[in-house]
Amino acid sequence: MNPASTPTHRTIALVGGAGSGKTTLLEALLLRAGAIPRAGSVEQGSTTGDHEPEEIARGMTLGLSLAHVGWATPDGVEHAMTLADAPGHPDFVGGLDTALAIADAALLTVSAVDGVTAGTRNAWAAVRAAAVPLIVVITQEDKARADFRRVLAELREAFGERLVALELPLGEEHDFTALADVLSEHALVYDEAGRHHDEPLPAGAEAEEHRLHVEVTEEIVSHDDELLEAYLDGREPAASDLERTLAREVATGAAIPVVVCSALTGAGVDRIADLVCALAPAATAHDSRIVMGGTEVAVAPNPDGETVLHVFRTVADPFVGQVSMFKVLSGVVHPSDRLVNATTGAEERLHGLFRLRGAEHLPADALRAGEVGAVAKLTGSPSGTLLWSRAGVRAEPAPLPHREPVFAMSLTPVSQSDDEKLMTSLGRIVAEDPTLVIDRTGGAAILRGLGDTHIAVAVERLARVFGVHVTTSPAPIAYRETIAGRTEVEGRLKKQSGGHGQFAVVQLRVSPLPLGGGFEFVDSVVGGAVPRSYIPAVEKGARDALAAGGPQGHPVVDVRVELVDGKSHSVDSSDMAFRTAASIGVKAALAEAGTVLLEPVSLVTVAVPSELQGTVLTDLSGRRGRVVATDVVGDGRARIVANVPEAELDRYVLDLRSITAGQAELMMSPDHYARVPKGSNATA
Repeated sequence: MNPASTPTHRTIALVGGAGSGKTTLLEALLLRAGAIPRAGSVEQGSTTGDHEPEEIARGMTLGLSLAHVGWATPDGVEHAMTLADAPGHPDFVGGLDTALAIADAALLTVSAVDGVTAGTRNAWAAVRAAAVPLIVVITQEDKARADFRRVLAELREAFGERLVALELPLGEEHDFTALADVLSEHALVYDEAGRHHDEPLPAGAEAEEHRLHVEVTEEIVSHDDELLEAYLDGREPAASDLERTLAREVATGAAIPVVVCSALTGAGVDRIADLVCALAPAATAHDSRIVMGGTEVAVAPNPDGETVLHVFRTVADPFVGQVSMFKVLSGVVHPSDRLVNATTGAEERLHGLFRLRGAEHLPADALRAGEVGAVAKLTGSPSGTLLWSRAGVRAEPAPLPHREPVFAMSLTPVSQSDDEKLMTSLGRIVAEDPTLVIDRTGGAAILRGLGDTHIAVAVERLARVFGVHVTTSPAPIAYRETIAGRTEVEGRLKKQSGGHGQFAVVQLRVSPLPLGGGFEFVDSVVGGAVPRSYIPAVEKGARDALAAGGPQGHPVVDVRVELVDGKSHSVDSSDMAFRTAASIGVKAALAEAGTVLLEPVSLVTVAVPSELQGTVLTDLSGRRGRVVATDVVGDGRARIVANVPEAELDRYVLDLRSITAGQAELMMSPDHYARVPKGSNATA
């Protein structure tokens, strides 16, 4: 179809657990629409969606991938879709959040072999939290051990009775070549090219199909007074009338259709595209939400309105530079348009517009409200900002769900050249993926993310895209020390070098503060033994000594330093002399009284199925965890809140996924410092 045409457009997020068939379904839809000449393979690394080297090497989707495609429905109406293939791996949930932020509807893929998995539950929860209309696709129906009815029962048990089965497979595993259309009550029989023709239902399937038809019909007409009245009068609604009513229910979340397919054979794939066009709301059928002045407001998808673009993802491309992906929330955008970033204030010129189909760039003459596109070389518009045709507007997109980093690695540059480019390149990596966080602990560059694979992929992209090579090691634990007891010391500096010398004497009383007390300086000098002008220098010297570290090599905290007396010289005393004397005195106090090692303690929150609560509690106990609270959060899940030393959490996210089969949700945040107990494995 002509990319410049203006068919009804929808952005459809493909979501689901890893291995559920999202990327293979994307490939089948593109093939069936004639957008690609042949289907690629995940195993061979040739799919449209997984085109990055890191994705090909691992055989999984790691970042949000877009694919524009046109589709003509059986009634001859031209439609267009942007299919957004979202990651299923939990380390890359940020891509899932982004896909749902721009989606008009979502397809949730569930394997007919594996059924409802932890990845299914996580994707379902994300879709419902984003309030995006949903269609469930049971995939891999051609594989050995495929069982549509078992999986449908699992879905209903897990997610309730809003699920409406619109199709029934006629044969499973290698016999899956046809399906029953529940609304029209006839069979769709597929050939080897993935095209179908209609036939009457086989005799052995009529009873089951009709029973399902009655259930679905009654569910749909119960939401439409006119259809319900006709149905009660004995008039059977037409399939087209049922579809129209069902579309309204899908838009509000009152109903969730379930369909079935084999992406490898093509059976059912065309039906998915047809039903998306019939049931999913178009981009122009609903408003977008943005934030202005701290208040969420609606933006109508008006092609005649002001031009507003949501820049939802930026990617560093080694050939064209930065590529910015955006959705047009309002108005029309053309190449060479000048827009102002309403979030950062930067003025941008759009040098060229294109749609994406994986790595392929499809030039576009214009993009209208509801459509998704991309542009290269924007310099002041990072992910999560808005471009506006009018200057002076201050606004930003509705925020994505917050994802707290739970895994960290220390990065060491391999060469001086790598060191010089490291922080700038890390900044660009984080601009691509805001779920990554950079910080520095003890001078080291620490990269924090959602798991080991998350960090590993970022490190690989550092080398491939930016030419920065690093080695990784476990992130250091930010230990602290505090003085073990109260002591009184003298700090003395006396140097004579022919001219002005250096002289200062301070008498200090150094004592511990309660945990979290920080630093306290007290001036108790009487009689002017230390001139008032030198008192601030004494405090600076005390702070210098504490920051430099105690006997165990860590910064010292929770200390009270009291200046009680001292001596000065009219010629040889100076600010620097008293600062040095105070530092000498504090160091002496730490050596004399000794220090106690303090370790950071995190607040850990785990949501898990109730039957796994005991397993998680036992594991936390083995990590010196102290449970703060447990409660029930609904849907058969329990929440556990505990304080756990950071030293016990370096691989906790990975261990937690292992012991709960990926069914746990984890949040961690710094909480406080505590004394390291004797006999623990903490090291100084």
